[in-house]
Order: sequence, then structure tokens, then C-alpha cells
Amino acid sequence: MSCHRYISRPTSRREMLSQAANGFGAVALASLLNEPAYGAAKVSKKSVDALAPKKTHHQARAKSVIFLYMDGGPSQVDTYDPKPRLIKENGQPIKAKLQATQFDNIGKVLQSPWKFQQYGESGIPVSDLFPYTAKCVDDMSIIRSMTATFPEHTNANYFLHTGHGLQGRPSMGAWTGYGLGSECRDLPGFVVLNGGLIPPGGIDCFHNGFLPASYQGSIFKKGAEPVADLKRQEQSVELQNRKMDLLRGLDQQVIQNTGAHDAIEASISNYELAYRMQTSVPNLMDISQESKQTQELYGMFSKFPQTQTYAHQCLVARRLVERGVRFIELTCPSIKGDRWDQHSNLKDGHEQNALAVDQPIGGLLTDLKSRGLLDETLVIWAGEFGRTPMAQGTNGRDHNPSGFTVWMAGGGIKGGTIYGATDEYGYNAIENKLQIHDMHATMLHLLGIDHERLTFRHSSRDMRLTDVHGKVVHDIIS
Repeated sequence: MSCHRYISRPTSRREMLSQAANGFGAVALASLLNEPAYGAAKVSKKSVDALAPKKTHHQARAKSVIFLYMDGGPSQVDTYDPKPRLIKENGQPIKAKLQATQFDNIGKVLQSPWKFQQYGESGIPVSDLFPYTAKCVDDMSIIRSMTATFPEHTNANYFLHTGHGLQGRPSMGAWTGYGLGSECRDLPGFVVLNGGLIPPGGIDCFHNGFLPASYQGSIFKKGAEPVADLKRQEQSVELQNRKMDLLRGLDQQVIQNTGAHDAIEASISNYELAYRMQTSVPNLMDISQESKQTQELYGMFSKFPQTQTYAHQCLVARRLVERGVRFIELTCPSIKGDRWDQHSNLKDGHEQNALAVDQPIGGLLTDLKSRGLLDETLVIWAGEFGRTPMAQGTNGRDHNPSGFTVWMAGGGIKGGTIYGATDEYGYNAIENKLQIHDMHATMLHLLGIDHERLTFRHSSRDMRLTDVHGKVVHDIIS
């Protein structure tokens, strides 16, 4: 029978040290892991400040980025890089060394099915595929010497979006939010407008990677419910506010007990942002507020449904810029379930893809300029790679990462310029050769960020969007 008045003998210092020896090592390790030098992530103490505007490294030329992502890889020799040699040698074997990345079904030299005309005061040649966008060529810098490391869609998409060819790195939109914060409290800092096709590689192209979760891309789609579960579920605003207060209090209590935690802080931030978005998103997506003239400019009344889809995206992109959102990406509408990836039937495929995006892009550039927004908005047009000058089979083109075209406009870009060159076939970049890292470095520079100083400690290393590469292309900056 035990005595309830028994008081256990206190543990001696010698016994305590003997029994807890391993624990001291764990305490020391935990202390070290909180130091950045030993791999601790830099997590803000207050997630509500994660998207607060931040100081730039130098004076910014642009406040926002609109990334017109041409999923699948448009052909440079059919869009912005005319090659007379293709006409001269059409139907002949190509007199150039083939890249190891090409498929087995290699055909003859294939001339462009479209003519090129000179536009603007700069006289830059543009394919007949783009009659609307061509009118804005004096605001664009055409980069004809871009290269990529990967010849296959998924890895090339990761490389284009994250600066790394493998899954798991933060998107350039996430890096932009991390470096600059946002000027908009009622919308995410990084918005992806889904035109109907999520690219190979999936939503990891828009992910925050190892950056705090607040910086990941938020995908909006066209329709009555652009964001899932956006509609208010509670009849009473007061009841919803009370629930929000309870959630906020519980989350804060967990943080006080366990310390800062990215997932919990992001959850608090997301709940509060989602509450504000219930009002801001429907207003944003309601383009009926725009004049008929503006809607017509973008192509909202086109007979081609995909033009209407992309017109809506471009118009919403302008409205997002007006509200202070930092990074907006537009994905392509579905063209018979495909995109700019014509391994066969080049003429029909490229014509329909161009028809979908040309008028909306021309309208976007024109509208931004008329409102005084183009000077502070960087617009980027790019696919993950280009296409071959010889046919794949008889009437298609294969992937070509060795030399292709992208363009940039607004936001400090020197308009009406051509930078770099490919060879006479448009196959390989031979002059002022650039890499995707250079495009990222230039983008960040125009946003006021030094790409070498924008880092995040992860796995005991200071990570950055441009990795250990990248140079700012000053020749295209005004």
C-alpha cells in the first residue's frame, strides 16, 4: 500500500547531466539551425508584412510585369526573324549541322508560309501573322538571339519560369513578389490568368518553391467563379468576421507557443486576403465596366472564341496593373486542345494561335500606352524555345532551343530595336547570344532589383533566380 504523502527525492545534478546528455546536443543543434549560416530560412515574423512594398536596390523603371507566355514554342522564322535563305533553298536538304536534340523525322528546308512587312518608324519586319501587334513594334525590343538549355517542353518550361530545368524552384513571379512585395492589399502579388491550358510541368511553373508560401502564383480563370470557393458562404458579415477573428486568434496562439512557421503564417495571410478578395475579384473580372470601344480594341467581339478568351485575359491584366499587382502571367487559350507546338500542320496551327493572341496583345500595348501605364509596365512575350528551319515530316517544325525570338516592351525598354541574330537559316544564335538567365536579370534590373543581391537562404546556400548566371542586357534599355 503506497503512501500518498511520499515526496520523491530531487534528482542530483550529476544524475541530471547523466540522463540528459544527448538532449544537450539537440538543444545546441536547434540553436545552430536558427542561424542563417547553418541553413535557416528567412521567414518574416509577421506574415501580414510578407507582401508589403519593399525598397528597391536602385531606381526602378517598371512597377509591374505582364508575361505573355506563348506555350509550346512559336517559330522564330515565321514570326519576327525572316530568313530569305529559306525561300532560296526551300525543299532542299539543309546545309547546316543538325542539333542532337532533333527528332528522327527530319525533312527538307521549309520556307515560311507567311510574308514579312516592315512596320513603324524603325522599319522592323514582322510576319503577316501579327498585323495588330506589328503596329506597336516601335515600343518593342525584338531579341533574336535567345537560347535555352532544354529541348523538351516540361524542363524548358521550368527553365523559362524558374531559371532551373528541374521541378521545385520558385517562379520568376514569386521572386518578383519576394523582392518587391506588392502595392495591392486586396489581390495576390502574383496572378496567373488561365486561358485554358496549363503548360507541361503543371502549376509548378507558378510555384513559390522554397520561398514563403505567400509568394506563390494564384490562378484565375474566366467565368462566374474565377477563384474556387470565392463566394461568401455566411449570410451575416458579422458572423464571418467573428469566425475570422477566432481563426486569427488560434493561429497566433500556435505561433506564440511554437515560434514562427511559414505554413501557419501563410494560412493567416491567405485567410485575410481571401476575405478581401471576395469583394475585389468580382469587381476586377467584371469588364462590363469598360467602354465598348475599349472592349473592341482588345478583340472582345471577335468571331473567333479563342480571341475573346485572350482578349478578356489581356484586359484583366491591364486592370491588375492599375491595381498595383506586381506580376501577371497569361497562358494561352486551347486551340483544338493544343498550343504553339506544330510538329505538323504548321500553317493552320500557327495561324489559329496567332489569331487568338494578336489583336488582344496589340490592344493591350495600345491601351497601356494611351493610359500612361506602358512606361511603368514591362511586357514580355516568350515561349520556352523556338522551332527548326527545316520541316519535321513535310509541313511541321521541331523544337529548337539553339536560337529563337522573344520580345520586351515598355518599362524602360528601348523600343524599335533588334538585338542579336541567328544564322542564315534562323537555326543557331550567332550574335549577342543570350540565355534565359539574361532575360531574368534584365527583368529584375528594370524592376529596381540587382539579380545578384536578390537571394534566399536554402539548404545552406544563398539561392537566386539567375543561379550563378545572368547579365543585364543594357543595350535594350532606354
